[in-house]
Amino acid sequence: MSELALFLVRTGFLVLLWIFIFSIISVIRADLFGQKVVSRVAQANVPAVFSSPAVAGSAPTQQAELKATKLVVTAGDKVGTEIALSGRQLTIGRAGDSDLIVDDEYASTHHAKLVFINGDWLIQDLDSTNGTFLDGQKVSTPVAVANNTQVRVGQTTFELRA
Repeated sequence: MSELALFLVRTGFLVLLWIFIFSIISVIRADLFGQKVVSRVAQANVPAVFSSPAVAGSAPTQQAELKATKLVVTAGDKVGTEIALSGRQLTIGRAGDSDLIVDDEYASTHHAKLVFINGDWLIQDLDSTNGTFLDGQKVSTPVAVANNTQVRVGQTTFELRA
């Protein structure tokens, strides 16, 4: 084999090795610090039924039943944990700054977020690796969460309750 061919093979192998090393560093960095997430909640198409006057004019007892006031963990490491839904949003993930810290290898650092819009709580997956599931269905866009409907993040399941 000529010296030129051997030099090209060595250089090609070295370039592939560095690409592999940088991809590993990128994955580790994203896992430790999280990825920059652009909020899609503001762009979400909330179905008209949530803001229609017919729903707004319904009986007050129904409206009171629909409004969730707490999040209750029903399965996972923190079963029985209750978090008051007092703000406009609640973050879920492994990060220490999350409102619901899910200590689970199947959960991402910043996994999902609950956002209060137009009188409803919406669940939004933050491009997590393993996904967020609402009543067994994978969430790809922000979806309204009804009371007593199971939401699964990793191995942790929770519900919104009045």
